Amino acid sequence: MTKLRLAIVGAGPAGIYAADILLKAEKNFDVSIDLFEQLPAPYGLVRYGVAPDHPRIKGIITALKDVLDSGQIRLFGNVYFGRDITLDDLKKHYNAVIFSTGAIRDAQLDIPGIDLPGSYGAADFVSWYDGHPDFPLEWPLEATSVAVIGNGNVALDVARMLAKHADDLLPTEIPANVYEGLKASPVTDVHVFGRRGPAQVKFSPLELREMGELNDVDMIVHDEDFDYDDASKAAIASNKQVMVIDKVLNQWRTRETGSASRRLHLHFYASPVEFTGETFRYERTRPDGEGGVVGTGEFREVAAQALYRAVGYFGSPLDGIPFDEKRGVIPNREGQVLDDNDEQVHGVYATGWIKRGPVGLIGHTKSDAMETVKHVMNDQSNWWSPENPEETAVVELLESRGVEFTNLDGWHNLDEHELALGEPQGRTRIKVVDRDEMIGVSNNR
Repeated sequence: MTKLRLAIVGAGPAGIYAADILLKAEKNFDVSIDLFEQLPAPYGLVRYGVAPDHPRIKGIITALKDVLDSGQIRLFGNVYFGRDITLDDLKKHYNAVIFSTGAIRDAQLDIPGIDLPGSYGAADFVSWYDGHPDFPLEWPLEATSVAVIGNGNVALDVARMLAKHADDLLPTEIPANVYEGLKASPVTDVHVFGRRGPAQVKFSPLELREMGELNDVDMIVHDEDFDYDDASKAAIASNKQVMVIDKVLNQWRTRETGSASRRLHLHFYASPVEFTGETFRYERTRPDGEGGVVGTGEFREVAAQALYRAVGYFGSPLDGIPFDEKRGVIPNREGQVLDDNDEQVHGVYATGWIKRGPVGLIGHTKSDAMETVKHVMNDQSNWWSPENPEETAVVELLESRGVEFTNLDGWHNLDEHELALGEPQGRTRIKVVDRDEMIGVSNNR
């Protein structure tokens, strides 16, 4: 029987879902799957992109763990595509590759002052507070007043982590260095700005409701933002999610404020104009009658010594793989990678955010992976013909290059170690942040 030797680059939800779907699919060939991940640990965005005080979302790891522990997939962690293993290497040892490398860079925001000290990308901040090993242990948290630009869940996560008292994060898996950094933060005010109105936000109702439950943090909204136009009224009347968001926000309008030591302000109809390092300047907008907004010519500013842009994520190019610089994705047709002439690149596929951009929730990657895997299976006549498909060959290749890779047993070692670190303090786990320490614990050295 024919055998598909498949490499998947990226061991986050997208890559693991693709592996699971392929293993469970009806097919007329055997399958052998190797997952390559540049971090020493798997799970990608779930481990390094979800706020530590959201264990409900992290429950997805349980399902991903079952896939990895099925015994049908090999994991190679701490392996960089383009450095430790190349496209030519994959062609020598596999029939095809699926790239599921996600989107971890911040989308750009072109306003004056965006490059000043104190201006940060939300993705970088998320990586820091989630203990990503490729980010410094310390984060500059000197501002008393902070501006966050964006009206999606990432903006809410960033604002919540900045405004929330560090001691209230102790029951979570927050790394020790992150707790110490947030504990010392002098912040009193966090301002969140969105260009459109309350009825057009991209928050999920649950995320928004959580904001109002923060200890010793006042929620500040402004009555002028709730003079709805017909399009906003229609959105509220026709969409249950928008209706719930509107209800939550209007409840906050009636709350008494002034007693908390910190304040979280939500500003709507506010288009970013400039960051000076001391202030954030914005233009007041108004509805255009069609769900969008136009500028009013009225400019305002708030004190802000730090600025976080949460305006989207952006993919990174991969060595030897076509890349769309405008959209930050690998150009593809339903997961089949395309070259500059829109011709299919045989043997190369994409799934997840590097395929479609950073839209949708983690669970959406499952249907996305199904589409890609369908083409992998149907493209059998266009698979590569590897000269050395033996499973031992890849191990020998990495060892010959001095790559200290981690495997699934190593992840189990690290997982158990982190859980044990948290147990004496009554915490779920305490993450190991240093990359070398992660590798050492994984490989028992």
